[in-house]
Amino acid sequence: MTDIEIQDFVTRFAAAWAARDGEAFLALWHPDGVLHYPLVDRPIAGSELGRLNDVQKEAAPDLVWQLLDWTSRGDVVIIEWQSTRIVSGRRFDWRGVDKLRLKDGKIIEERVYMDTALLRAARTGSAPEPLIRL
Repeated sequence: MTDIEIQDFVTRFAAAWAARDGEAFLALWHPDGVLHYPLVDRPIAGSELGRLNDVQKEAAPDLVWQLLDWTSRGDVVIIEWQSTRIVSGRRFDWRGVDKLRLKDGKIIEERVYMDTALLRAARTGSAPEPLIRL
């Protein structure tokens, strides 16, 4: 892919998140694509992205996703992002990185890397505990 094609892909990826549009997500995915996402119990087929989007919108209707930075090399695109929502009346932010491998300009594999400890603590109403105190 050319630099312009990759820039266009990243723009469409960010727009799909901004709109939380299942069809826009599906348009980014190769038919054989697979998503590895730490918040679900199994790998997700690219064809299931519309359903995942619907489930996430229902569970977190106020979620806002924001593109922070990105880079690419060959068929790999790395996207850094931040998500925000209100949990128990307080603003809650977390960051992550998506590593996308593209084939024919579409996602053939996506791996989402994020620290889930804050989300798990918020879910149970407890404070996150550091593994190491300095």
